[in-house]
Amino acid sequence: METTKNFVQLRGTAAGEPVPSHENHGSMFYRFPLAVRRLSGQTDTLWVIATAEQLRRLSPLTGRRLTVEGQLRSFNNKSGRGSRLVISVFAQLLLPSEEPEDQNRIALQGVICKPPVLRRTPLGRCISDMMLAVNRRYGRADYLPCIAWGQVAMITGNMAVGESLSLEGRVQSRVYTKVVEGCAQERTAFEVSVMHLVEDECF
Repeated sequence: METTKNFVQLRGTAAGEPVPSHENHGSMFYRFPLAVRRLSGQTDTLWVIATAEQLRRLSPLTGRRLTVEGQLRSFNNKSGRGSRLVISVFAQLLLPSEEPEDQNRIALQGVICKPPVLRRTPLGRCISDMMLAVNRRYGRADYLPCIAWGQVAMITGNMAVGESLSLEGRVQSRVYTKVVEGCAQERTAFEVSVMHLVEDECF
């Protein structure tokens, strides 16, 4: 039985032109922002990484409707002070789309790798923050921050490190303010908003 899963399906509008990301095994990779609307009308702006070959026929990219399928990846950026977890969608399929409705779906199966934090909002609603380790091939893993609400938060908030977790939800961006050396800086965090816990394979 498969013990890990990492599948993302997005449909949205490119919000900028690609910029170089990195080179690997002779292939050049680029990243660009994809704006995906929620049902509430709020927009998540997510970073997508794609190859030059995938992007070749999509120029100019800005404003183009796209379908993306791939995996949610993490990278520990150690440049500058401290380290920072960078989250992006690695595109395995990138196609133009004529569908008017945006889409944001993710299926993950991995292992809890840090003790979950269970807390409550000022209005008493339960929230659980957790870090999920999802294995890749070649012995690597992606460390993906997840957040759950309500009953799902109660379940995940009481899980132990090493327990397996399978879920479905969406990838979201969240703007927050961090004070650095007395100066307030606006930053964006990326996380998986958990909608359901699942036992069988989804998608």
